[in-house]
Amino acid sequence: MRLNKIIGKEVLNEKGSVVGKVTDIEIDTASNRIENIVISPKNKEKGLTASFMKPKGEVLIPYENIKKIGDMIILKKPISEIEEIIEEIQNL
Repeated sequence: MRLNKIIGKEVLNEKGSVVGKVTDIEIDTASNRIENIVISPKNKEKGLTASFMKPKGEVLIPYENIKKIGDMIILKKPISEIEEIIEEIQNL
């Protein structure tokens, strides 16, 4: 799948609820792999802290937390758990 086909796709949590849409993709240029997808969350106030959000209110989702990319993108875990993982990495 081409990267430009991922932008605009809906992102669903592990329960099938829409949590947002993909607005950008971050690539690791050394490995040429997707590092994060950037989403614009459907509800920007619910369960997202400043450390988890980019300046425009977008949210980073590490690629390893994506279960499937197809017509929609499905996450492996709830966003709250993904946020905890990111915070742990930032505190190392």
